[in-house]
Amino acid sequence: MTAPHGPCVRFDIRRALLAGALAAPFVGLRPLRAASAPDAPALARFRDTVAGLERLHAAVVMRDGEIVLAEAFRGPPPERAVNVKSVSKSLVAALLGCALERGVVDSIGATLGETAPSLLPPGADPRVAALTLEDLVTMRAGLARTSGPHYGGWVASEDWVRDALGRPFVAEPGTRMLYSTGSFHVLGAALALAAGRDLHALADAWLGAPLGIDFAPWTRDPQGRYLGGNEMALSPLAMARIGELYRLGGTWQGERVLAPDWVERSFVPRGRSPWSGDGYGYGWFLRPLGGQRVAYARGYGGQFIHVAPEAATVVAITSDISRAARGDGYTERLHRAVERLLI
Repeated sequence: MTAPHGPCVRFDIRRALLAGALAAPFVGLRPLRAASAPDAPALARFRDTVAGLERLHAAVVMRDGEIVLAEAFRGPPPERAVNVKSVSKSLVAALLGCALERGVVDSIGATLGETAPSLLPPGADPRVAALTLEDLVTMRAGLARTSGPHYGGWVASEDWVRDALGRPFVAEPGTRMLYSTGSFHVLGAALALAAGRDLHALADAWLGAPLGIDFAPWTRDPQGRYLGGNEMALSPLAMARIGELYRLGGTWQGERVLAPDWVERSFVPRGRSPWSGDGYGYGWFLRPLGGQRVAYARGYGGQFIHVAPEAATVVAITSDISRAARGDGYTERLHRAVERLLI
């Protein structure tokens, strides 16, 4: 399917469903029913609000499991996969839940030394081997960060796992949240070793197959390991499916993908962001919106999946990945639009 051109592209969900556009081969999405939009005035105001944000590319809203909005305002249409940046962390967290469900790893308290001893750098601090999978998925490993101003140097290293695990401890493991893509990269490498398949194959088998999503290959480290926690590509429609999977407690179209207990535990705060003050569970940020519990996945530049179980609502948003979203209030504008008009 060729992407429409022009400053604002309207995606007609009903026409696309009839034409089978949501089942486009390059994303492998099975069609969902179109829905008449509940709360139509509020939904229309949300649409107009996000359409006015010049860096926002596309938005998808699901209500009670049905698509009520799927529109691209600029950039690719909502069935086209795009780089979702650190939303990838929420996907790697889901793969950890799948690994636990399948017995690939024994428990979230399993240590790195037990799960993937070959990843341990020679002469590493003894605390490295004792890091748990929970320490990694909550970014409470305590090791110096690899994100933000440290990211470039980290990905320029010869071995991303060894570099991440060889950094000094700046907090005791299991205590303070330190936002670090390196923690998720180590987690992804450990899951791949435990399962005997690379992270891309795991994503395809454990999430892609049941949800009807095709994962394109993404960035690898110098050792050939797929990057855990960044650079994965999903369409906004596929992002909404991930959110809906969590909203439904781990079940998709009658098939259990994640254990309900995993979803529930994922939305319990284990740490707190030093920048937003929001809680952080197993790969998901947590904040109250409209007096309700809301979990959200977030990627650089304004890539978001909001999951509001009490409001039966999922929102997926993609934005320009070349501009930071937090410093100028763009992130807060997106949260407010979701809160005031959808929740």
